[in-house]
Amino acid sequence: MIDKQKLRYRSSVIVEGVERTPHRALLRAIGLSDTDFGKPMVAIANSWNEIVPGHIHLDKVGKKVKDGVRTGGGVPLEFDTIAVCDGLAMGHEGMKFSLVSREIIADSIEIMVQAHGFDAFVGLASCDKIEPGMLMAMARLNVPSIFLNGGPMCMGRLGDKRLSTGDTFEAVGQYSAGKLTLEELKLIEMHACPGPGSCAGLYTANTMAIISEALGLMIPGSSTIPAVDSRRLDAAYKTGLTIMELVENGLRPRDIMSYEAFINAITVDAAMGGSTNAVLHLLAIAREAGVKLTLDDFDRVSKRTPYFVDLIPGGRYAVEDLDRVGGVPLVMKKLLEMGLIHGEALTVTGKSVSENLRNYRPPVSMVGQVVRDPSSPISRRGSIVILRGNIAPEGAVTKISGVKNLTHRGPAKIYDSEEEAFSAVMNREIEPGDVVIIRYEGPRGGPGMREMLTVTAAIVGQGLGDNVALITDGRFSGATRGLMVGHVAPEAAAGGPIAALRNGDIITIDAINGRLEAEVSDEEFSKRLRSWTPPSPKYHSGILARYSREALSASLGAGLA
Repeated sequence: MIDKQKLRYRSSVIVEGVERTPHRALLRAIGLSDTDFGKPMVAIANSWNEIVPGHIHLDKVGKKVKDGVRTGGGVPLEFDTIAVCDGLAMGHEGMKFSLVSREIIADSIEIMVQAHGFDAFVGLASCDKIEPGMLMAMARLNVPSIFLNGGPMCMGRLGDKRLSTGDTFEAVGQYSAGKLTLEELKLIEMHACPGPGSCAGLYTANTMAIISEALGLMIPGSSTIPAVDSRRLDAAYKTGLTIMELVENGLRPRDIMSYEAFINAITVDAAMGGSTNAVLHLLAIAREAGVKLTLDDFDRVSKRTPYFVDLIPGGRYAVEDLDRVGGVPLVMKKLLEMGLIHGEALTVTGKSVSENLRNYRPPVSMVGQVVRDPSSPISRRGSIVILRGNIAPEGAVTKISGVKNLTHRGPAKIYDSEEEAFSAVMNREIEPGDVVIIRYEGPRGGPGMREMLTVTAAIVGQGLGDNVALITDGRFSGATRGLMVGHVAPEAAAGGPIAALRNGDIITIDAINGRLEAEVSDEEFSKRLRSWTPPSPKYHSGILARYSREALSASLGAGLA
């Protein structure tokens, strides 16, 4: 319990002294009283809304967090942030707004916490850009902070088949290829998403929740608890208690978000086959924390880390299955025993990773199936591969979990937007051996660096996932499967070499050796780029106009300069 006689809080700037009479009057209007003034004021930055399945239940989670804060001696005050559902935004102009929402979320939390003198904040979120946005705010503000996600959705079921959101996107491609009837497609739609939570596989939302735990910013074991499980509310209450301990102890995010903690997070991501979006987000979070993190760190860590957690989309099991066998602590314990993570890194418990794991004992059932023995992994190297070459001199990213062919050579088919490419796929214009190039979808060119899930899922759904590759300066959903290369930098709109590619150019993707090359001479590339004309801006007002002017390269996290 906080002893308010011993500590003076940031919030004293709005509650202490005669000159703050107007401030206290306003706080009385929202229900506070003399017994509250002088206690730590804790912001609950919730992202509850009625639009996103991952967030629909966060009002209940937030109430439990507030209960914990009150028990710990604090005054919780809740506000909401925006929260985009990437699934609903997918495949149309709405996806251009998704990545930039990460910046808006971080900015809005900074504004609320600073404007009102909060002593600490708790971030509550479940989905793709909201989670990293909140972590960016924690790093930037550096007031005592803790994160809690809303938990994964459970898998849907149709007969004896388990379904997730990714199956619905691939089903569209199957239907276009005549492999499903309209009635069968409708059944998949009706059964794939059975209730609240972030999409059930190791897609971006669950990847970022797990990474948040690996960074040390969540209560150990909390990231994988399903949204509908009563333990989620227990974790919420404990999160409220823990933020008060952080206030009392003065432990701040930058004490936790060390370079070593980021390496731990990358290691866990590589071992589990997480989303490529984690690369963008960790770069952006590290930048806010003042930690120098580069693509080379991801490449180095992934090369030394075995991939041994068998999760959808690259594997067979859902995040709820990982939770049943021990969750993130099980994975981190195995990595610690191998000497692959930094046990000295601090966490929100006030203890180090090693101390948290010292007495950890996992459940015994299914452990060898969902989480394999690292000495007999799915792959000897981690799932994230950084590629470079004359198409991407600053780098590009691919994920090899579940990918059958790690090399591909074939002719380019060029499309200057996601819509063009999707139309070509649905019209059956893509042939085995092709390399689909989608450009002008980068941070500035899109603008907004859209995810290409509608295209990649349609390719896989048509049965071409093992013999067609895709390259883009845009991004991929965590649900993407196949040899798909994204985050190509420099992007086309910045005059990167991808802008100079032409239909029929022979492209080689080598995920074994990290190479991405076009069989085009340097002289020819230079000639083509000399005649290249920058595209006209697509937006002249609003947030996308700002983002198209100020967005950083994907190789730097695609934040705002």
